[in-house]
Amino acid sequence: MSKGRVLVAMSGGVDSSVSAALLKEQGYEVVGAMMRFWPDNKKDDCFETCCSPDAAYEARRVADIVGVPFYLLDYREEFQQKIIDPFIAGYQAGETPNPCVNCNTRVKFDSLLKKARMLGCDYVATGHYVIREGNALLRGDPRKDQTYFLWGTPKEAIPHMLFPVGHMEKPQVRALAERFGLPTAKKPESQNICFVQGDLKDFLAGHLTARPGPLVDLETGQVIGEHHGAQFYTVGQKKGLGLFKTHLERYVVRVNTATNEVIVGPREACLWGGLEAREVNLLVGPGELPEALEVQVRYRTKPVPGTVELLEGGRMRVRLAEPQFAVTPGQSMVLYRGNRLLGGGFIARPLHNQLEARQAGVLAAG
Repeated sequence: MSKGRVLVAMSGGVDSSVSAALLKEQGYEVVGAMMRFWPDNKKDDCFETCCSPDAAYEARRVADIVGVPFYLLDYREEFQQKIIDPFIAGYQAGETPNPCVNCNTRVKFDSLLKKARMLGCDYVATGHYVIREGNALLRGDPRKDQTYFLWGTPKEAIPHMLFPVGHMEKPQVRALAERFGLPTAKKPESQNICFVQGDLKDFLAGHLTARPGPLVDLETGQVIGEHHGAQFYTVGQKKGLGLFKTHLERYVVRVNTATNEVIVGPREACLWGGLEAREVNLLVGPGELPEALEVQVRYRTKPVPGTVELLEGGRMRVRLAEPQFAVTPGQSMVLYRGNRLLGGGFIARPLHNQLEARQAGVLAAG
C-alpha cells in the first residue's frame, strides 16, 4: 500500500537522484520533476552543473532507471522575477543577496508545492541535507547541513516536505547511488551561482551602470582611493580595493549606493555585536521563541548565542554574545535552538560596531 504520492524535485545531481530511488523503495508513489530555469538563449557556462539541459537529461535517465514518471516544468519567467531580478536589485541597493535562500523559499517550497498539489501529491521531496521531525526542521550532517537556506520556508509547508538523505553523509549517498545503478553517483557538486556567467563582477557589470566614486576612510573621513562602482563591493571585502600605497589593512565596512561611497576601515570596524533583520519568518510561534538561542549570520560560520526582540513590520533586532565579522545587509541571519531551525530573516543593517564602541569607551573614560 502506498505511503502517499510525492513529487521529487530532481536537479540531475546525486542527492535528488538517491532521494527518488529511496522513496520508491520505501513504498511511496513517486513523481520526478525538474524545474526549468535556463532561458532559450542560455550562455555557455550558465546553468551548467545543475539546472541545465544536460542535467535534465540525467534526471530523466534516473527517473527511467527508478521507474517513475518524469516532468520538466517551465519556471523560466518565475525564476527571472523571483530570483534574478531581486539579486540584481539587491546589489544595486548596496546589499549582498543570497539567491539560494530565495530559490528555496519562493520557488521550491512555494510554487513547486502548489504544483505538487495540482498533480495530486501529498509531499514535495528534495535532496537537502535537512532532517524533518514532525513540524520541526533539524540540522543534517554538520559538514553538509542546509537548514541555513530553508529559514524562509512557510511554516504550514513543513508537514508536506520530505528529505530522504537528510540524515546521511555524502559518502553514504554516493554508495546508495552505486547500489541503485544511478548515473549520477560520481557527479561533482555545484558550487557556483547557477545563472551567473563567469565572474560575478562581470555579470553585475552587464546589468548595472558602473559609477566610479570615493573610497572613504572610516576613522579619518578622508578619501584614500577610488572605487569602480559601489555595487561591486561587499562588507568585509579586503581584496580589490586598490590601496597599494598604504601599509594599513583596510576592509569594506559599509557600502552606500545612494552617495556612491565605499567606507573602509580596520578589521575591528567589521566586527558587529548585533543586527536588525527584515522579512522575518518564524517556524515557531512568537511566544515559543526561547530566551536563549543561537544566531548564524553566514553559511560557513558557527552560530553564536544571542537574544532577539520582535519589532513591527516583520523586523527583528538581534544582539550577539560574540561580535561577528562582516554582518552583511542582504545576507541571512538564521535562528537555532540546538539543532532545531527556528526561523530567520534578511540582514537589514548591522548594529553595535566594535570599533565605535571602543572609541566611545575611551572618550567616556577620558
